[in-house]
Order: sequence, then structure tokens, then C-alpha cells
Amino acid sequence: MKLHDSKDRTLYAASLSLIVLACLTLLGQLRGFFFDIWNVLWTVLLPLLISIIATYVLRPIVDVLTVRRVPRTVGILLVYAVMAILMVLLLQNVLPLLIQQTSTFIRQLPSYVSTFDDLLDRLSFAARVLPNGVRLGLEKAMGNVEASLVAGLSQTLIGVKDLIGGAVTAFVIPFLVFYLLKDYSLFTTLIVRWFPSDSRATVAGILAGVDRSLGQYVRGQFLVMTLVGTATFIGLLLMRMPYALLLSLIVALTNVIPYLGPFIGAAPALFMALGISHTMLIKVLLVNLIVQQMEGNVFSPWIMGKTMNLHPLLILLAVLLAGEVGGVMGLIFAVPIVAVIKVIYEQIRSAKENT
Repeated sequence: MKLHDSKDRTLYAASLSLIVLACLTLLGQLRGFFFDIWNVLWTVLLPLLISIIATYVLRPIVDVLTVRRVPRTVGILLVYAVMAILMVLLLQNVLPLLIQQTSTFIRQLPSYVSTFDDLLDRLSFAARVLPNGVRLGLEKAMGNVEASLVAGLSQTLIGVKDLIGGAVTAFVIPFLVFYLLKDYSLFTTLIVRWFPSDSRATVAGILAGVDRSLGQYVRGQFLVMTLVGTATFIGLLLMRMPYALLLSLIVALTNVIPYLGPFIGAAPALFMALGISHTMLIKVLLVNLIVQQMEGNVFSPWIMGKTMNLHPLLILLAVLLAGEVGGVMGLIFAVPIVAVIKVIYEQIRSAKENT
């Protein structure tokens, strides 16, 4: 439609603006409806995501057994048997200690918060010699830090409660992993057949690239996370820091978040060390600094290499954006999502250049 009259163009622009505003208003009114739909979808997507991660970790072992002429189903069952034995050992030896440290930590949390409050009061008293504007700014900042720590600890405990409540959903995961390990090639073939014949080669290349990139990333991160958690646990034990197992587990889990993870993981240990003594605070700080230096200069370069081949600035921006949109889950999945987008872009560009 061509609009020659300036009045017609103005009317068209105004009408289009009103339509856009009306759509945005409607989306805002339906926000609760979309949120309910997302909750239902997330109930299905979360076990699937966990199953995919577990599949990437276990599939190399199953592939090795298959190459050695072990039937794939038998190989999967052998891997499951070894995992079951490891889980039994874990439940007998590690889980009771973790539960005991968690319960003790929850009971003593008010005393740590009280100690932190006293420190803030002393800092506030010392800051009275400063100019009024600076003093008010420091008091506001310290209040925000305290509120953030309490809120973060509360959310952590709520998250643990929700994790326990999802035990029924977790029962489905071994079955999903079994079929993903057994029939992965069949699933990719079915996906490729959904597309027109002239684009199937491109789709197959995209799936292969995504599978290779995500597989290397997941397996590498799993191994790095294990090494970081083990090193932190040993360091905290040597420093005689209470709750060493619980705190090292937090450091290991948060290490999956690029750049921001080490700071998030170290915060609970530093907060608790501050409630014990300044000497303990320095010891715990040194342990975290040494472990992160090992992770940045030894573990990640040795294990990950240039797996994702993404610029650090792009990773940081993706983490910040995904964290704002998706919260903790956004922080965790930011890098894999960017990697998938990069693989898709490169495969499509390569297909266009070859035509």
C-alpha cells in the first residue's frame, strides 16, 4: 500500500502505534496466563534438560563399550549398575555428613547474622567521622549488603526445599536418559526428516555441531566443577573451616556460571568465616583465591581449552542478559545457548556460501 498524502501517512503511523500499544497492553494483561503456561512447560522441560546433561556425561562411556562390541543396551545397563553402586556409597558416606552440616548451619545462621550486624554497627560508628553525604551513602550500601545476604540465604534454603520436593520428578530422569543414550541417532534422524530434502544436509550439520559443542562443554564443565569442589574441600579442611563439605559443594555448583560464579560461590564461606574470626576470613579468602587461580590457569585451559571458542566479552554480556531474563537458570544456560546460536549461524552461512 502506497501512501502519497502526508495526512494518510500520519494516520497510518498513528493507527500502527495504537495497534502496537494495544498488543503490548494485552500481553501485559495476559502475563499471568503466560506465566502459568510456562510453569506447566517447565515441569516437563526441567527433567528433560537434566536428562540431556546426564546423557552428555555418560554417552562417551557407553560409546566406548559399544566400540568394544558390547550391545548398547547392555552397556547402558552396566553404566547404570556402576552409577547405582556409586550412589549407594554416596548415600552411606557423604549424604549424612552433608545433611548434618546443613542442619547445623541452619541452626547457627542467626548467630552469624548477629555477628555480621555487630560488624556493620562498628563500621557505621567508625563512619561518623566522615562527611554526612559519604556517611549516609555507606550506611545505605551496608544496609543493602545485609538485606541481599539474608535474601540470598533465604532463597538458597527455599531452593533446597523445592529440590527435595521434586524427588518424584527425578524418578523419571533415569528412564529419559536410558532412551536418549539408546536411541539418540534415531531421534536426530527423525528431526532431519521433518525438513525439506534440500535443507536436510544443513539441518544435519547443525545438529552434529550443536551435539559436539554442547557435549564438550557439559563434560568439560562437569569435570572442572568436580576438581574445583574437591580442591576447595581439601583447602577448607586444612584451614579447619566448619561446614567444609557444604561450602565446597556450593563453590562447585556455582562455578558453572562464567566469571560471576566464583564470587557467588565464595560469598557464603566468606560470610561464615567473618562470623568466626578475621583470621579465618583471611584463610578462607586465600583458599578461594588459590582454587580460582588453579581453575583459571590449570583446570579450564587443560580440560576446556577453546571448546566454545567465544569471545569473553560476548560471554559476559550473555550472562548478564540471561541472568536478568531467566534468573539463576539463565546464568547457567547462557553460554550453551550462545554456543547453539553460533553453531546455527555458522552452519547456515556455510550452506549459503556453498550454494
